[in-house]
Amino acid sequence: MYAIIETGGKQLRVAEGDIIRCDLVDAPIGGEVTFDRVVLAADGASVSLGAPTLDGAKVTGTVLRQAKAPKILVFKYKPKKRVRKLNGHRQPFAEVKITKIALA
Repeated sequence: MYAIIETGGKQLRVAEGDIIRCDLVDAPIGGEVTFDRVVLAADGASVSLGAPTLDGAKVTGTVLRQAKAPKILVFKYKPKKRVRKLNGHRQPFAEVKITKIALA
């Protein structure tokens, strides 16, 4: 069985036991997080598609860690104008282990 969930403006395909990396969630390490925006759920024979989401479907997981991704450099400049700007950015993320996919 697998599901497609929506979190942080992205859609992710998940199955039980998967470890996903999503945007930062408001839960402590070891805590449980629930994704209730399930777009699609499938179990071999049948596929349930939401319009836009499935009512009553939930995906639960356990937060394994919260960290920051490697730094990326953003460099902007205007040629011939002596305007240069260098910024660094580290995106925070959470690693979540999917424990249960429940349909309505």
